[in-house]
Amino acid sequence: MSAVTDGSRILAALEMVRDPELDEPITSLGFVASCAVSADGRAEVRLRLPTYFCAPNFAFLMVADAHDVVSAMEGVRHTEVVLEDHFAAEAINGGVAARAGFERSFAGEAVGELDQLRADFLRKAVMAGTDQVCRSVLAAGVEPATLVELTLGDVPASRELDRLRQRRGELGLPTGDDAPLLIDPATGAPIGPDAVPGHLRRAHTTRVGIEANTGICRGMLRHRYQNKGEGEEDR
Repeated sequence: MSAVTDGSRILAALEMVRDPELDEPITSLGFVASCAVSADGRAEVRLRLPTYFCAPNFAFLMVADAHDVVSAMEGVRHTEVVLEDHFAAEAINGGVAARAGFERSFAGEAVGELDQLRADFLRKAVMAGTDQVCRSVLAAGVEPATLVELTLGDVPASRELDRLRQRRGELGLPTGDDAPLLIDPATGAPIGPDAVPGHLRRAHTTRVGIEANTGICRGMLRHRYQNKGEGEEDR
């Protein structure tokens, strides 16, 4: 049997994998039960979720993304990602291992792949990120009506701004310094002055909803397993 080496490199790679609904890394959420790589490049990752009945489409995305990022690592020759304690684990684990895609993995139950679902959640992440960035701008004394005149380059550098740029980039939306701060995440079109109040309300509601769901999931995971996952952040 190959000797198992430190899994810290695997854990660092898994930070790139996010829960699509919560827009947080599976590492900080505690979804990584264990990870390791052997001296001959065989990587093993075990994932866990807050409940036995977590949505299989969300779970499939996380398992597939984890498989992709670990497989792309230098020195990794074989990757096995195992979702534990989930009602659809057999279909998900087998489908990801076979690179079958979601529809073939759930033959007769799923219609189509998950690209649209991923895009829908990215648009929500853009809205939530817009609220985070705009709150700091408004707190600095900028009037809401003036936000339509601002570009991303006008906003002070911050972790929240970097995150917003990244999410917009993943959707193919403008991310440069000259890009408008307020845009419709579905089209990329700038938000007009009359639409600012409604846009900000939707952004705020989206952020609050995501954060509430994140708190609920963290609590359910702790109750279910009562131990920290690999890379989990203290809360």
